[in-house]
Amino acid sequence: MIRTICKWMLYKKLGWKKTVTVEHPDKFIICLAPHTSNWDFFLGQLYERAEGLKINFLMKKEWFFWPLGPIFKHMGGIPVWRSKHTSLTDNLANTALDREEFRKRGKDWKKGFYFIALKANLPILLYGVDYEKKEITCTECFHPTGDVEKDMKHIKLYFKDFKGKKPENFSIGDAAQE
Repeated sequence: MIRTICKWMLYKKLGWKKTVTVEHPDKFIICLAPHTSNWDFFLGQLYERAEGLKINFLMKKEWFFWPLGPIFKHMGGIPVWRSKHTSLTDNLANTALDREEFRKRGKDWKKGFYFIALKANLPILLYGVDYEKKEITCTECFHPTGDVEKDMKHIKLYFKDFKGKKPENFSIGDAAQE
């Protein structure tokens, strides 16, 4: 029932379409870009339910207060303590391996998703969100090589033509120069 409602809302009412051409393995990390607005979270939740996926996501721990904390955790949220000096990527890579289902989510991109995928030996599905075309696209399953600079350039270039809700808040940085 929820799936039917979310499909109707996302594809019929809001007019979005999807282009997904890659298989989704049992476990993977999602790199979704451009992430330029909190509306991306709402859109992602609709997509997850419309497609019958179970997606976990990282979110600043400050959002996990009562009553939102239990709701976000139920939705698959994993609180991130950015101020602690712990190995977040090691802990999350272990979480990705331990959970039956685990899927993730400026110019200087945070690279946690990359290191989690690398350490857990998981592929990264590149999901582009284009507000101008109202299209959600996933046409590449990327396997990290360990060459962070080269791999991040490749990942950033994948997203160069997608238009976020607030395009001025998105940059692929130096990758556009070459």
